[in-house]
Amino acid sequence: METLLAILVGILYTAGFYMLLRRSILKFIIGIIFLSNATNLLVFLSAGLVAGSPAFIKDGNMQAEKTADPLPQALVLTAIVIGLGILVFTLALKYKYFEVTGTDDLDQLKKTDD
Repeated sequence: METLLAILVGILYTAGFYMLLRRSILKFIIGIIFLSNATNLLVFLSAGLVAGSPAFIKDGNMQAEKTADPLPQALVLTAIVIGLGILVFTLALKYKYFEVTGTDDLDQLKKTDD
């Protein structure tokens, strides 16, 4: 399962970088989303997949092999919130950019210089 998810991380990074190199601002934003999701999945996978119980101590008995590590989960949750804020900010910039220039293509931006 970890191998499959590692391949998925690679595919997301590849698609993200490809979309960042496109000329459309909307595709650039989609590339940022892909990179954000790939990084979140990579951090989550770095702790390893454990098919165990949550990290709670019951009766003073803690078995580290059978519990999930809560730190990567907290980091990913924080990264999701920050990524959502960045996404909303870039969408607002794209909206204002399209309102001013009337185009989404960066090549046509050269024609707007007067």
